[in-house]
Amino acid sequence: MHPFAAVSAAVCALALLPICCAAFAQEPQQVDGMAAIVNGDVITYSQVRELSAPREKLLRSQFTGQDLENKLREVRQLALKDLIDRRLIIQAFKKESFQIPDHIVDQRVHDIVRESFGGDRNTFVKTLEAQNYSLGEFKEKEMERIIVSAMRSHNVKTNYIISPTKIEDFYRKHRDLFTTKEEIKLRMIMVSGQKDTGNAQAQKSLAEEVLSKLASGGEFEQTAQIYSEDSTKDTGGDWGWIGRNTLAAPLEKFAFNMPVGRISNIIDYAGNYYILKVEDKRGGTTRSLTEAKSDIEKKLIQDEAQQIQERWIASLREKAYIKTF
Repeated sequence: MHPFAAVSAAVCALALLPICCAAFAQEPQQVDGMAAIVNGDVITYSQVRELSAPREKLLRSQFTGQDLENKLREVRQLALKDLIDRRLIIQAFKKESFQIPDHIVDQRVHDIVRESFGGDRNTFVKTLEAQNYSLGEFKEKEMERIIVSAMRSHNVKTNYIISPTKIEDFYRKHRDLFTTKEEIKLRMIMVSGQKDTGNAQAQKSLAEEVLSKLASGGEFEQTAQIYSEDSTKDTGGDWGWIGRNTLAAPLEKFAFNMPVGRISNIIDYAGNYYILKVEDKRGGTTRSLTEAKSDIEKKLIQDEAQQIQERWIASLREKAYIKTF
């Protein structure tokens, strides 16, 4: 037997997830059975539902009928897949005769008691008992979590070197990721092209009169409150900050190309007349490759690590006897 050299670093990197009194709660199951066999180890339906329970609770609040049944089936299949992968990883850990000292798990329990139960170990133990868990069972589950995390870290190198070419290629293909959302602060006056009289020319003349008042120094907000006929009339035509794909395409084209403070000419669109004013702009700037390089490198390293993990898990599956029911 030999110690698992990567354990200490991997365990120290684990996030200490807070535990509340309902952390172990699950829906009562009347029937249990084998969901899968993994190299002789059994995974039960209750284990699958325990893992999928939080997600199932959310789905039940969002879906009903056949849609709910389909979503539940999907989430349980994902939970089963995750449990199979965990079992394969734990089996690989044991096959290598690695070890994790008991004090690692004891420290984990100590941290949970301190952070989530105010240091009251008795309350922690009673909470476990109320959910039909013994302290030993809890420690076993925590040990398995630590093993899985440690093994995943053990099988991923941390000294990747991403070539400048890959970084530049990613930047070129995903410039939108490094461009801030373009927004404008807009006010708008809308004059309907058709009133009850059906006199379109009169309405166009009204729009021209409104534009003339603005050109003569009239306040846009007050003018909109008097003449505008859309839902923002009472707020002086104020649309606030808006991004692209908010306005109809012809209006958007004008609005996003106007200088700040400029009042547009009359825009004839869909039978109505519009006058726009852009009060401010923000966003729409793109970080340079130099500025984005560090973030791109981190992402590419994470992607590579994920692919290595997936290939490793796939190789464990290929060598294993797995039967699902």
